[in-house]
Amino acid sequence: MEPKLIDHLFRHHYGKMVSVLVRIFGLPHLETIEDAIQDTFIKATLSWKNNTPQNPEAWLTQAAKNRVLDLFRKLTAQKKRVPHIASGIDTIAIQELFLDTEIEDSQLRMIFTACHPYLSPKDRIAFALKTVSGFSSKEIAAALLTKEETIKKRISRARASIQKENIRFQIPKGKALAKRLDSVMEVLYLIFNEGFHSTKKEIIVRKELCSEAMRLCKMVLNHQNTKTPKVYALFAIMCFHAARIDSKTTHDNQLLDLQHQDRSKWYFPLINLGNTAMHKAVETDTFSTYHYEAAIAAEHLKAKTFEDTNWKAILHWYECLHKLQATPIHLLNMAVVQLQDSRFRESYQLLQQLDPESLGQRSYLYYATVSEYHSTQKEYAEAIVHIEIALRLVTNQQEKEYLEKKRIALIL
Repeated sequence: MEPKLIDHLFRHHYGKMVSVLVRIFGLPHLETIEDAIQDTFIKATLSWKNNTPQNPEAWLTQAAKNRVLDLFRKLTAQKKRVPHIASGIDTIAIQELFLDTEIEDSQLRMIFTACHPYLSPKDRIAFALKTVSGFSSKEIAAALLTKEETIKKRISRARASIQKENIRFQIPKGKALAKRLDSVMEVLYLIFNEGFHSTKKEIIVRKELCSEAMRLCKMVLNHQNTKTPKVYALFAIMCFHAARIDSKTTHDNQLLDLQHQDRSKWYFPLINLGNTAMHKAVETDTFSTYHYEAAIAAEHLKAKTFEDTNWKAILHWYECLHKLQATPIHLLNMAVVQLQDSRFRESYQLLQQLDPESLGQRSYLYYATVSEYHSTQKEYAEAIVHIEIALRLVTNQQEKEYLEKKRIALIL
């Protein structure tokens, strides 16, 4: 059994299993449930080594169902306050909770539970990434640009808050729904970004995470009360970026920048799906950061060649985005756009405003951009100094190889 298939199944089924079992046993037993699901996947890894089942997904679903009774026995031994599960009607009810529509409802409840306002913003993001999509603490730390120990503490605090506040496993209504939806979108955005531009050392694109984020976003859009213009804008971003995934690397896994990507590899059905979502997204008088990011991605897709890119339009959308949410990465992106548009003085002024440390694990991008600026000014010694700093800071192997090619080109 290939590890990639196990990882794929884990990503797509961990959240489903946890959500359904929590619906049966309740949030107080979440940690026991998560341990049981982990155990199911470990057993799958071992038993599938020499004999992979014809339908691995069905195998896992059945394993999850079987785990219900195992859990019941374990929880009964620990505490008496657990639901009484007998045979007959109760068993039929459990079987029904594994129907696709019920699994989706359970997952949506889990997403909104994880994003409850009683949990601190940082805790709810880490907790949701863990329970909804099965991220490890290490992966969450990479996605959130923080330490693994910090993530473990956040997840532990979230579990404690759920117990203390007796949070209910449900989708909120009215004003509470609108507030919680923002947190849900932030989590889905982070999952997608970790897939599209992974912080892992060995791989830059993780398609399974992009697919998972899009699946969860579609799930939110399927619910009558949560398909808002802002969610459509988020889904449009995902579609526009996912359409370019196959062009980001060469056949031998070398990273390609936007200028050198083969645009014939862009997947136009996804672009069309993104355009449809964007039409629904703009049916509002108020635009969000997701609207502006989608507009930027759309501008890149409109250009038939890199030279046809409308950099002035992209800069305008970045300025709107930065005005709405001022962040160091937006300033850096604006500097990059100014470089591409040959507005070197303006680009340098933006770079001067930036503290590279404010970019966290992405600080290497600052030094790479400064190197690019010096290269345009034919200041090659300075360009080499900064590209070498970028090389020391970058962790992803594909990005390191890409920057090394830049360094060699500067020396030659």
